[in-house]
Amino acid sequence: MTDHTAEAAEWGHVLAGRADAFGDVFDRHRDRVFRHACRLVDTREDAEDVLAVAFLELWRLRKRVRVVDGSVLPWLVATTTNVALNHRRGVRRYQRFLSKLPHAGVTEDAADRSLQTVEIDVDPQLLDEIRRLSAVDQRLVALVAFEGFRLWEAAAALGMSVDAARSRWQRIRRRLADRATASPAIDLAGGT
Repeated sequence: MTDHTAEAAEWGHVLAGRADAFGDVFDRHRDRVFRHACRLVDTREDAEDVLAVAFLELWRLRKRVRVVDGSVLPWLVATTTNVALNHRRGVRRYQRFLSKLPHAGVTEDAADRSLQTVEIDVDPQLLDEIRRLSAVDQRLVALVAFEGFRLWEAAAALGMSVDAARSRWQRIRRRLADRATASPAIDLAGGT
């Protein structure tokens, strides 16, 4: 039984409402989804929150999840990107709110000093450039460059035509080409 065949069988059990099968799907994809979340948010704790919400959405929307080549991973990666984008918007709103509050006598919180970010092998400037892409383009980069899906798989996961995905991918490659050469963790040559 191939890996995709095994996952397709597990997913059939998930659709039947079996929580243990969902646990197997979680175990199968947890690490890749977590690594992807780490690329998109600033702290390990935030990445854990994003991971949890992405899998919660997988369970909640299981009857509508788009399965690509027998796997829910493309859907999970795209959903993780959406959750991370929402998280970052929430953090920005919260920071704007905090900046309006009086700051007299505020001391540093010990919890803030102890937060550790996850180490990833991507140039921070490249990540900033990726974060400036549209949400759809960020999902495409996540699926193709970071997670190694083929362009047609990413297109299927995102609900777009292969031609549209190819066009977006070429534009993204041109935009990120200079920065990507310094980051071994991102493969802009992929996607075929």
